[in-house]
Formats: sequence, structure tokens, C-alpha cells
Amino acid sequence: MKRPLRLGVVGLGEGRSILSAGVQSPLWEVGGLCDLDASLGRARCAEFGLDESLFTTSLDSLLGDDGIDAVGIYTPDALHADHVVASLRAGKHVICTKPFVMDLSRGREILEAERSSGKRVMVGQSSRFFTPFTRQHEHFEAGVFGDIITVEAYYHADHRWFLDKPWARKDSFKWLYACISHPADLVRWYLPDVDEVMGFSSLSENGRALGLVHPDTFHFVLRTTGGHIARVSGSYSGPTVPEARDSNMSCILRCAEGASQADYFDLRYAWRAGGQSVVETFTDEDSHYFRFAGHSHHAGEYQNYLEYFARCLHDGTVPKPDAREGLVTVALMQAMEEASARGVAVKVGDILARHGLAEIPGSRATPAPAAAETGR
Repeated sequence: MKRPLRLGVVGLGEGRSILSAGVQSPLWEVGGLCDLDASLGRARCAEFGLDESLFTTSLDSLLGDDGIDAVGIYTPDALHADHVVASLRAGKHVICTKPFVMDLSRGREILEAERSSGKRVMVGQSSRFFTPFTRQHEHFEAGVFGDIITVEAYYHADHRWFLDKPWARKDSFKWLYACISHPADLVRWYLPDVDEVMGFSSLSENGRALGLVHPDTFHFVLRTTGGHIARVSGSYSGPTVPEARDSNMSCILRCAEGASQADYFDLRYAWRAGGQSVVETFTDEDSHYFRFAGHSHHAGEYQNYLEYFARCLHDGTVPKPDAREGLVTVALMQAMEEASARGVAVKVGDILARHGLAEIPGSRATPAPAAAETGR
């Protein structure tokens, strides 16, 4: 086996899961940690048995370490573009949690930094690397369900606890980018040519009482250039339906010869095709995915995509979603935001063209690795 890659992690609040992944993965070793909060840095070193000499409050110091192969970016959403560009210019591969960036204003700068560096960028869309969703995608790619008719994806969660993070109450934080990026990416996994959005968003009374200024409730309808339609929804400031009845994150495929639904909670996957009606559960993997803080942290997905990223780097293949695909998903979210504000349908291609990125829409998303390849 090739030597483990050395990972530097920036942002140790949201970066807790990737640290757990890096420490437990045979393909990686944690080579550096960075956060402005020195006490948090010491706490993370103690939690994961890392030497405190690996921690720094200086991003320049971490990026200047020639031993670091790749940087994981888990800082507040509004800082992602800065940290992606800085890491690439320092000659590091980059894995960045979703949302990749908050808008497309620096899209060309990111692509140029990637091109100049010769390094790889992967967007950490963790839901693709969660067994029920991976299994669903394997079935679809194998033709089990036939041609796609429509996709429905949603993410509803009581995320009021998340607002205890000081940066989550800032004007730069938006649930649309932080959370709708999950179901939006799942739809684009199956329908990469989504190019038109209609829908609405609103700020609930719960959200208003918490001091939020941006919407926390979303319903959108999407259409592809080929005429397929899809639906994306989410809400984040109220109670959820009991797990026995509904999963807070789900992806439903309706196809010509079958249908399926992959669920986050209960690690559940239900499908119907070829005269079979099956419900699969993966509860034996619960300890892999949910290592701490109940089901609010899902470090197993991070380990799955971190190991997939390592294999791509070793093999010289492009990890997916890459920077270009990540920017198209951001364009989709910008189109959602604009459609809601204007009350009209908005073209994703128009958003990309507005930012000088017209050459990248519609790139076919490639499958995530099969569950057996995740390194678990």
C-alpha cells in the first residue's frame, strides 16, 4: 500500500468529523490542525490523541508545511472561497465541506488556482457517501429501475441547536447554502443538466424569534434541459416528524421500471423493481457513521469520502464532485435564491454565464464508490 497521505484540517468545530475520519483511516494521517481558538485546538488534540505541536492558529503556518498533502476546509461557509484559493496556491490538494462557496463571484479565480496548482479539489457532499444513498445510486446506474421519470429530495431538520455557533447567526450564514445543498446535490447526481428553477422560500416565526434574517423554509421545482422535473425542499427551525414515520433526509427516485427511497435515519433503503419489493437496513453500520453527539455528527460519511479522495489522488483520477461540479451546484442554489426573490423561473445557465462560467454547465456527475470500496 502506498504511504498514508497527510491531512491538514482548518476549522476544528465543523472539522471534528474529518479529524475522526483522518485518525481512523489507514489511508491518511492527520498532519496539522488550524483554528483561531487555541483552546479548541488543544481540546481536539486531546480528544483524538494528537500531539499539540500539530496545532497552530496560523493558516499560513499550516499551508507552509511541505509535509501536508491535502487541506480539509471546515471553516464558516463565508470563508471557504478564501481558504480554497489559499490552499491551492500553497500547492495543496483540497477537500472542502459543502457549501463549496457562498456565491460564484470567485468561481473563475478558484478554477484558475486549481489549474495553476495542478492539484485536485473535491467538494465534501457527504450524503453521496452514506450507504442508503450509495446503494440507491448503484441500483440506478445498473439499470435496475430503468429510465428516470422524476427525483424528489428533501432535508428537514430541527437545527435550532446549530445557531449556538456564533457564526451561524451572522448575516453571511444562509440555510439555503448550508442545508439545501444536500438535496440539491442529490438531485444533480441523477439529473446533472438541471437548468431551470421555480419556487419560494420564507422565514418562519420560529426563525424570526431566533434573530434570523434569511429564510429557513424552502420548496422548489426544477427542470432539466431534457425536460425532466424534480423537487427539492427543506425546513430548519421547527420540530420534525418522528423517525418511525419519516427520515429527515431522503431521496426518492421514480423510474420507468421501478422506484426507490433512500433515508438518512434508520439507515434505510426501500426499492421496488422486477417483481420485488424490498426494504434494506444498514443498522450494523450505525457505529461507523455516528461516533459522537448522537446523529448530529456523521463522521463515517466523512471517512468514506476521505478514503475515496485518497484513492483518486493515488490513481490520478478526478474525484467527484469536483470544483466545476461544485460550482454548478452553487449556481443552482443561487438560481433558487433569485427565483424566490423575484417570483419567476430562473435559468442556472444564466447564473453561470453572468459570472463568466458558461463553459461548465451540465457536466455529467460520476457515481460515488460502491459501499464495498469505502474502506470500512
